[in-house]
Amino acid sequence: MKIVVLDGYAANPGDLNWDELKALGECTIYDRTAPGEVLKRSADAEVILTNKTIITAEHIAALPALKYIGVLATGYNIVDIGAAKEHNIIVTNIPAYSTASVAQMVFAHLLNITSQVQHHSEEVHKGRWTQSKDFCFWDTPLIELQGKKLGIVGLGHTGMATARIAFGFEMEICAYTSKSPLQLPHGIKKMELDELFAKCDIVSLHCPLTDATREMVNARRLALMKPTAIIINTGRGQLVNEQDLADALNCGKIYAAGIDVLSQEPPLAANPLLNARNCYITPHIAWASTAARQRLMGIMLNNIRAYLEGKPINNVAK
Repeated sequence: MKIVVLDGYAANPGDLNWDELKALGECTIYDRTAPGEVLKRSADAEVILTNKTIITAEHIAALPALKYIGVLATGYNIVDIGAAKEHNIIVTNIPAYSTASVAQMVFAHLLNITSQVQHHSEEVHKGRWTQSKDFCFWDTPLIELQGKKLGIVGLGHTGMATARIAFGFEMEICAYTSKSPLQLPHGIKKMELDELFAKCDIVSLHCPLTDATREMVNARRLALMKPTAIIINTGRGQLVNEQDLADALNCGKIYAAGIDVLSQEPPLAANPLLNARNCYITPHIAWASTAARQRLMGIMLNNIRAYLEGKPINNVAK
């Protein structure tokens, strides 16, 4: 069996290994693959593994040996699922491998914004504490999370993990979710989306990207929010209209944003959020802890082994 990994560097930049995958067949691993290289590199492959390299209907039609596409991520919109079904190709994803890490990043951003950790550390290193007339100094508001309303948009694995952490901070938790109020854990209040944006102190995005959720954070909804409100996005960049968010931050309509994902990655230098006021951006790393990537590799191997046994799991092209 010929296995080709099209863009293995992101999941494994060298701190993990591919030995167990190599044991399953003839295996070629590329760090990155440009669009024009996909067909040449995938020729005669039965199994293709991809993280962000797009597999189109044209690719699928031109690869007669292809039987299995493994997406090394939870989202699988990079693969033309309709074409895969048409050609009876199994497509698997990696569900729930980074839940704990993503929820941790939500609070990394939230604690940095509310306690201004990065800012005050930088000021100390500039010498401002040594020059202080008092035993301490701060020059930004320091915000306590206890009692604040956290609105979670999407109460799946990461949304629920985020809620569990928020309980520890004694926050009030609201959620926009398809679950009925009877399905929600005690302490989580269901809200409609506009109500959640209007009433919550913090809104954290955990929903999938669909036609209905694309740019759900826009000028109209931002205008509903408190001027002290904070937005956290560890979901998908396209959930946010980036110009509208930058405008809201710059004119003080909302207080701050913590962002791990952007609509285009790497971002264009002209992305308005890069220079927006009180906008804290990490480069799509919420998923990338060592533990999460180890789980990803393990699930990837289990997916392929199940396929070889004729009992595929995590198949999103049924």
